[in-house]
Amino acid sequence: MKKITIGGVPEHFNYPWYLTLKNKEYHKFDINLRWIDYPEGTGAMCQALRNGDIDMAVILTEGIIKDIVDGNPSKIIQKFVGSPLNWGIHVASQSDYHKISDLKGTKAAISRFGSGSHLMAYVNAENHNWNLTEDLKFEVVNNIEGAVDTLKSGFADYFMWETFMTKPLVDQGIFRKIGNCPTPWPCFVIAATDEFLKDNKEEVGAILDTVNTYTTGFKLLGGIDQTISNRYGIKLEDVQAWLESTHWSREQLSDYKVSQIQETLFQLGIIDKILPSNQILV
Repeated sequence: MKKITIGGVPEHFNYPWYLTLKNKEYHKFDINLRWIDYPEGTGAMCQALRNGDIDMAVILTEGIIKDIVDGNPSKIIQKFVGSPLNWGIHVASQSDYHKISDLKGTKAAISRFGSGSHLMAYVNAENHNWNLTEDLKFEVVNNIEGAVDTLKSGFADYFMWETFMTKPLVDQGIFRKIGNCPTPWPCFVIAATDEFLKDNKEEVGAILDTVNTYTTGFKLLGGIDQTISNRYGIKLEDVQAWLESTHWSREQLSDYKVSQIQETLFQLGIIDKILPSNQILV
């Protein structure tokens, strides 16, 4: 069988992938698809694609577009989650910060530079008319566990992460959520390296067809809300709210959306040029 590696965050959005792997769906195409968890998020996956550590990634849209503009030899091959990602803005439970305006000029915990937590801090700052040079500071914390330690110790002041994954920390009184910042675009895409795409078009098609079949009927699976609740430690009512607000997609990003995202990143000073969409999309 042909070995293919794919990376993603170990979160509820990717549970359809887990099901396809558990059921050995790719074996019928003579594909040994190996999943690698990246709890550090999109910045780590961008680096893994550059290094050739993985062939494909399920990755945040804005993060991979930024990295392709910066020279990552990869392409987006399809949307995966077509709905926005709802980023919660969190502080330590005992923090003196109680509203987003209190965070102006304070330090954001981020998983790494180029990650969603880094890029969305810029989007949030722009939403509130902050000075993007003076009012944003960062502390690299690698993952959620690092954010917990860093906010608790006071080395950083707030942390932006997907609201349902951090909800258990809010319920436990570790974090307090003071706001939201949804992405103004579809949140997750599937990307692959140029080198891999060159010689594996049939395999890519088989992988996409398989996972798209699973996402199409995902919400209709019996007891799927309880299964996700148990697996990820999220309250059942929160899982149900997440399922209600989330839709998966088998479509490609539109040229318009790629241009819109690049324009936003350019205006925020995150990228220094805008590429034609055919240099970003397959």
